[in-house]
This record gives sequence, C-alpha cells and structure tokens, in this order.
Amino acid sequence: MKLLLDFFPIALFFLAFKLGGIYVATSVAIAATLVQIAYLRWKTGRVDVMQWVSLGVISVFGGATLVLHNESFIKFKPTVLYAFMGGALLIGEWVFKKNLLQRLMGAQLELPAPIWRQLTWAWVGFFVLMGALNLWVAFHFSTETWVNFKLFGSLGLMLVFIIAQAVYLSRFIQPET
Repeated sequence: MKLLLDFFPIALFFLAFKLGGIYVATSVAIAATLVQIAYLRWKTGRVDVMQWVSLGVISVFGGATLVLHNESFIKFKPTVLYAFMGGALLIGEWVFKKNLLQRLMGAQLELPAPIWRQLTWAWVGFFVLMGALNLWVAFHFSTETWVNFKLFGSLGLMLVFIIAQAVYLSRFIQPET
C-alpha cells in the first residue's frame, strides 16, 4: 500500500500531462503531493522526511514552473531529489560515521559492515547516474519523452537496480536455523 501511495503523485502527473500538458500536470503533482502528505498524517500520524523533502522540492520547482511559465524548472526536480538522497547517504557515512542504509534496513537484513558500505556506494552511484540521466533526457528530448522516461524509465531502472542488488546480496544472507 505504501509503495502505491508513494507513486500516486507520479502517476497523476503522468495522466494529467497526457490530458492537459505540463502546466496542468505540474499543478496536479503539487496538489497530489499535498494530499498524499495530509492522508499519511491523518492515517499514520507521521510523515517520512523524504516525503517532506519531496513536497518542498515539488513546491519550489513546480511553483517556479507555473509562475515563470517555464517547464525547465520541473524537469530539474527528479535530479534535485536524487542529489538529496545520494548526498544524505554520503553525509551520513562521511560526517556522522553512520550508515543510513544499515539504520533503515538493519532490522530486516544482517550484513557485514563492508557490504553495507558497498551498498551505500552503489546507491550513491545509482542516484548520480539517475540524476545525470534525468537531465540528459530532459534537455535533449521532447517534454513528452521526458515525462514517459520519468514514469517508465526511472521506475524500470530502479526495479532493475533493486533486483541486481538482491541477487548480489543473496550471497551474504544466511538461512535461518
């Protein structure tokens, strides 16, 4: 259910783009993110930090797109989110000497410290690649191609990356006795 809720604004953005264009889609994405956060706050009493960051980024970049009537701003949004996530992992590792992935997933997954570091670096690299790829598609192809990439390409690459990691990590998972 949470996964479906996380993709709610993206799916509505895609649908609104197909029906009304980039400015309608941007307005819908801002509204959908607000609804998503209000729902989570009402249903669970809490909202994840990443969802607040996403609201801030969509509000700033989406707002700039609408106010300045320039679609370039909304195209930066995914890259800014990827940079935030990769940067958070790096700051956690370098500044606070804490592996944020291990803190998030350590209860579900027991791995040696070097493997957690490799996992962190893999995610940082993935976020850098995805941020660069988003900008390349956004500014070398049509807006329609970028919107299609945002939904299908980004999610598809994320799925492939997660499956590849699962295969890699399966060597380190010990069967329960």
